[in-house]
Amino acid sequence: MLFALGEPVAFVALVVAFLIGLALRAVAMRFTARVVGLGDGRPPARFSLRRDIDPFGAVSAAIGGMGWGRQLTVDEVPNWRGRGRAAAVFAAGPVACILAGELIIAGFALFYPSAALALMPGEILRGFQPVPMAGQVVLSLGVGLLTLGLLALIPIPPLDGFGILWFALRKPGPSMAWLRLWFEDKNIGALVLLVCAFFPTGYPILLRIIDVLGVLFLRIWA
Repeated sequence: MLFALGEPVAFVALVVAFLIGLALRAVAMRFTARVVGLGDGRPPARFSLRRDIDPFGAVSAAIGGMGWGRQLTVDEVPNWRGRGRAAAVFAAGPVACILAGELIIAGFALFYPSAALALMPGEILRGFQPVPMAGQVVLSLGVGLLTLGLLALIPIPPLDGFGILWFALRKPGPSMAWLRLWFEDKNIGALVLLVCAFFPTGYPILLRIIDVLGVLFLRIWA
């Protein structure tokens, strides 16, 4: 997001998009857990920055343009009612963010030139948005939510995609246990993501990954 400081309106909208995305992710995952019968019987907890934000994810969002929320580990989601239901809990947050982002981007496409949607997601996250201020707000909100959801689907801890992968496997093997040990317990996953968010400074690796994952989600509205 710091790259977008040259466009203050876009910068503020990206910050808001990140916070909305964290809230949407948390609510969607808790609601899904309750619907599929994996809740603890208590009402779903409300979104809380202290509980649902991840410090490393916030730093990544500030530097690289997108981040992640507090990790939900596979130990926190019971699978006694089936691996599919457990995987659905992990998928609910990213999917909700992607759908919300696409809905906002579709609204943007109705009122603003499609040329802006020919940009790469990473360029928009860096504040390059050749549209009026109102358009910058809408585009930043949409792309911010979209990229948060896409990033979360990458299957490594601390991202939600790892939980989906874990429960997709009938019997996670030693390689998955190794991945949990180093990337989750020892926080190597967060470190790898932060390095990708920082370097290279001209155009970070994480933005390139997001460009590959997200370009089609923009092009369908161009």
